[in-house]
Amino acid sequence: MIKTIREIAFDFRVKAGYTVAFVLLLISYIVTLYGNNQLKKQITWVKQTNRVIRNLDDLLSGMKDAESGLRGYINTRDTSFLAPYKNSFAQVNTAFNALKNDEGIDVVQQNSLTTLSSLIKQRFDKLRFAEEEYPKSNYVVTDTILHSFYWGKATMDRIRSLVSDMDLHEERLLEVRTKDLDAKYRALNAIVTTSLMLALVFAVFGFYTYFREYKAKLTANKKVLDYQKELQDRIVELDNANKQLLLMKASEKFTATGRIARTIAHEVRNPLTNIDLAVSQIKSEVPFNEETAMLFDMVQRNSERINQLISELLNATRFAELNYELVAVNTLLDAALELARDRLELNHIKTVRHYADNIPPIVVDPDKIRIAFLNLIVNAVEAMEPGEGVLKVVSRKEENKCVVQITDNGAGMTEEELEKLFEPFFTTKTNGNGLGLTNMQNIILNHKATVNVSSEVGKGTSFVIRFNLP
Repeated sequence: MIKTIREIAFDFRVKAGYTVAFVLLLISYIVTLYGNNQLKKQITWVKQTNRVIRNLDDLLSGMKDAESGLRGYINTRDTSFLAPYKNSFAQVNTAFNALKNDEGIDVVQQNSLTTLSSLIKQRFDKLRFAEEEYPKSNYVVTDTILHSFYWGKATMDRIRSLVSDMDLHEERLLEVRTKDLDAKYRALNAIVTTSLMLALVFAVFGFYTYFREYKAKLTANKKVLDYQKELQDRIVELDNANKQLLLMKASEKFTATGRIARTIAHEVRNPLTNIDLAVSQIKSEVPFNEETAMLFDMVQRNSERINQLISELLNATRFAELNYELVAVNTLLDAALELARDRLELNHIKTVRHYADNIPPIVVDPDKIRIAFLNLIVNAVEAMEPGEGVLKVVSRKEENKCVVQITDNGAGMTEEELEKLFEPFFTTKTNGNGLGLTNMQNIILNHKATVNVSSEVGKGTSFVIRFNLP
């Protein structure tokens, strides 16, 4: 009887230990999901704040354009200055409506918008009055017009002050929300950590009790081991799935860009061909002289330029066939640096290499990867000041990945520039065409590799590429 009671008590301890561990793991999972939802909310808040501030800036810019345009017209009597003045009405109206219809605007901002609407109307009424009165007074600035300008300046100052207060309110609101979210995250992290530790304790307790008293129950022990292995496999699967998802998103974005590029190429090249044919026909019918020759040459050169840009865009967004070989990544880096040697020496750029020796060869298309590395190196050289630049090229092995890192100490980029970095024709350079990094990303994605970039204004930029090892 006592033995039976002990067995029942033991079974209860084992089951309770694993049950509690499972419940705690489930709690950790639920808390993690909640944390992710909170992060999404924070992203929404940030976007909403940026949207409000951007619309406020557009509104204020439109008001400034209206003032500048009318002032230029009155000072010069040139009606061309009225263009930005008249366009400002639509710009201000669009920005104000966007603010008014923004669902994220709170009551304080709505009240401010009511006041702002009245001030905008007053300012535009005075500007319209000055515009209409000026021709009536034989283009002489009368005291009435001057009074209108002085009164309007005071109104504009109130508008600026109100817009500034609205900007500040949005930033404070975001700060409060961020602090609240940070507090929640600290609490969530504490709950997750505690749950995991307790789960581990209960799991160890159940296993230890089972092993100590029932060594003969090998089947049950095997189930525990299989359960642990399954959990580990699931974690690995989730990690791999997450990485594949990121790769798929990058590939989908690039595929969409390529699809748009092909559509643009089709839609542009057809009328471009018709233009070329029409020019050729007109050229054969119009009398030849220096002026017509110059115009025909201008059309032909620009047509060829458009065609060249389309070809470059298609090449930068096309999934190309690859000729795979087993190559040492350090050899590819040295080859790319050799191709860029003239640029490096001409700009007096210092090159620092840190290569790991334990990296197995990678399976890639050597020519394509050299081009990708070269694009990054050239991009880094152009971002650095001649005589002050330091280019760092690093290779290393991380688990089953070959990692290449190319870093410069150039001007760096803002977050907004980073978001657009791989978009075709986006460039911060005076003479760049904005396709070098797009082509580089195309090559990396073709190799099922990943590329990440980090940058800080005034400190430089770092590109990190991760290849799968065979």
